[in-house]
Amino acid sequence: MQYRFFNIKIKNNIIKFIFPFLMPFTACAQNASNVSNTNAFKEMEQTKKDNMMMDKKPDTATFAAGCFWCVEAQFKELKGVKKVVSGFTGGTVPHPSYEEVCTGTTGHAEACNIIYNPSEISYDALLAAFFVAHDPTQLNRQGADVGTQYRSAIFYHNAEQKKLAEYYIGKLNEEKAYPNPIVTEVQPFTVFYKAEGYHQDYYAKNGSVPYCQLVIKPKVDKFEEVFKGKLKQ
Repeated sequence: MQYRFFNIKIKNNIIKFIFPFLMPFTACAQNASNVSNTNAFKEMEQTKKDNMMMDKKPDTATFAAGCFWCVEAQFKELKGVKKVVSGFTGGTVPHPSYEEVCTGTTGHAEACNIIYNPSEISYDALLAAFFVAHDPTQLNRQGADVGTQYRSAIFYHNAEQKKLAEYYIGKLNEEKAYPNPIVTEVQPFTVFYKAEGYHQDYYAKNGSVPYCQLVIKPKVDKFEEVFKGKLKQ
């Protein structure tokens, strides 16, 4: 059990020590664009009633957007999101541990399965949240989290999700919503491995640790500001 927490302790201690030197990169990630002011974002945010049948069962979106602690903390805030599960996907190693994924050799990305009610929130709106939740122009990293396990990726569950993901990436690039082109991968969903229990609800349980205070909290605050009309009470 001590070994399981080794990477987390190292991560928190390192971020606390070097954060002053990383502030320019963190600021860049937080202010990478005014994506929420683009026409593409406004289109994503619009409720598409034709795609939101009241009797439709819960659906799943799978996103990788850097550290899954951050992604989980943000998406849990949205109305219509019923559950967020942190885990690993996109690689070749079966049933990987967190320590294995941290090596960057498994091919897996830290990701979240987002279970949502389509009658309350559309997949389009979840994509809008995805593009606000992180900087999709950073290749294999988010801020100080570096490696293929932190890559930006959308793992689609059906043809419609694939179509929407590619459409909005194209629209955002056309509008130059970010200073650089989007590098988000769009890949078919295959298998998702749930991360160890101590990763689930990590921010809610460990909000006072350095990584939560210096990295996750600013992201959550920005996310809440953009989506203040669509948050759970």
